[in-house]
Amino acid sequence: MIKLRNVGIIGTGSCLPDKIVTNSDLEKIVDTTDEWIKTRTGISERRMTDENTATSDLATVAAMRALESANLSPEEIDLIIVSTVTPDVMFPSTACIVQKNIGAINAAAFDLEAACAGFLYGLSVAEGLVRAGSFNNILVIGAETLTKILDFTDRNTCVIFGDGAGAAIVSEVPEGYGIMSTYIGADGRDGHLLTVPAGGSRIPSSVESVQNRLHYVKMDGKEVFKFAVKIMGDAAEKALDKCGLTKEDIDYLIPHQANIRIIEASVKRLKISHDKVFRNLDKYGNMSSASVAIAIDEASREGLLKDGDIVVLVGFGGGLTWGSAVLKWKSIGRN
Repeated sequence: MIKLRNVGIIGTGSCLPDKIVTNSDLEKIVDTTDEWIKTRTGISERRMTDENTATSDLATVAAMRALESANLSPEEIDLIIVSTVTPDVMFPSTACIVQKNIGAINAAAFDLEAACAGFLYGLSVAEGLVRAGSFNNILVIGAETLTKILDFTDRNTCVIFGDGAGAAIVSEVPEGYGIMSTYIGADGRDGHLLTVPAGGSRIPSSVESVQNRLHYVKMDGKEVFKFAVKIMGDAAEKALDKCGLTKEDIDYLIPHQANIRIIEASVKRLKISHDKVFRNLDKYGNMSSASVAIAIDEASREGLLKDGDIVVLVGFGGGLTWGSAVLKWKSIGRN
């Protein structure tokens, strides 16, 4: 009988563009105010890439930082999974571009697209592959340059999103630690609530599609909010139930950083104290699939996660999709 491995995160890294766009900056280009944005979202500023920076550029830096924290060489990575809704090009995959950039010559590579839940989807896939022994070291990256697909005449979307990349290396960890469970799901019936309509085979790029502004993010904010408030708590509890734990066992919650009211609703649902919840939403906004990945890296680097802590990750996104994971944390050895 084959013994399954214990699997967890052995390294993390992140990358954020230098340019900071404040709410006051947005006041100058769209009909909004700092107070309106803060009250409805909890966001004060976000990061924005310049015209010469692509998603793979951020992903590459995050990947190299994750490798450094895990004390691994690029040659030791045998699979790269990149979650993104803003790939450099339709193909090749952003994962293949990252593979080239970091010199991971022994790695297979592919992209995965589950919007804001994408990093958790990637983590779930990587966990299963390493646990079964199919791969040894998998680099999972969530990376986005969302500001490149925002309509800066639409105040309901352009104030929410930002750019960034986060990476985690999934590998075998000591017994008693690591990923205890993952839970992912989707409901394609409501995919229209959050989408970029054009640019694919349904509405190919054309002069008309550009003129009609169909290559930008479109969102029904009220409906997405209602979905998110329910699914964040549900998904966290499902993952906990799968590994025999309850919400009382949570030491740290790392939620997708989409909206402060959604995070607060999740906290209320799970009945945990606010000091157990990681937040960086005010600084970065919603970075889609990069959100949870960057939050894990920051929480780890700040020393907030202790050996043996029960850490719950949870997110939701376009699709509609959702995902969660429960980890018994093992501290990462950093250089």
